[in-house]
Amino acid sequence: MGVSTQQTSPRAAVREEASASPAPPTAAGVPLWEIEAVRAREFIPEAKEALRDLLARQGMDQLTKPVFNWAGRNSLFPLHWGLACCAIEFASAFGARWDAERFGILPRSSPRQSDLLIVNGTVTWKVAHKLITLYEQMPEPKWVIAMGNCATGGGPFRTAYSVVPGVDKLVPVDVYIAGCPPRPEAMLDGVLRLERLIQERKE
Repeated sequence: MGVSTQQTSPRAAVREEASASPAPPTAAGVPLWEIEAVRAREFIPEAKEALRDLLARQGMDQLTKPVFNWAGRNSLFPLHWGLACCAIEFASAFGARWDAERFGILPRSSPRQSDLLIVNGTVTWKVAHKLITLYEQMPEPKWVIAMGNCATGGGPFRTAYSVVPGVDKLVPVDVYIAGCPPRPEAMLDGVLRLERLIQERKE
């Protein structure tokens, strides 16, 4: 009868011993290999999918956000409305002399088609709820410019009982333009400052 000379490698012997020895139980009494099997079957694929989605979303944000910011910066649609004497300067900015449309500013008559609210004049408490309604009807993202001393802090009527001491008490303001009333150049400068804010935003 022949004698078998097959030898077991040290690595295979270690594997056999590991498979023969029972897995150490955890504190809850569940074998460790069962926990590892559940984790490999359920947790690891979900974690990989979540990480893949996160990387894809971050990659898309890095590509799309600058494009959206560029498009929004160069196509501002202010709401075409006026409250007091600053509205005359607002209208003058779109005339032939200053030509605000060369900066991509095109007034719209509906708040649902506007993304910029230029508050140009005195805001009274009687009209405050109308202003808030117009702001809420504007789609996101949206911005607000307080044009003139009356809109920024009440102006010469700040002590009157009927005047809102600053439109920032009603809606969030991004840019303030001083003056009583500010000239069209000042309004255009405020819009250009807002465009720089839109370019630098991280949202």
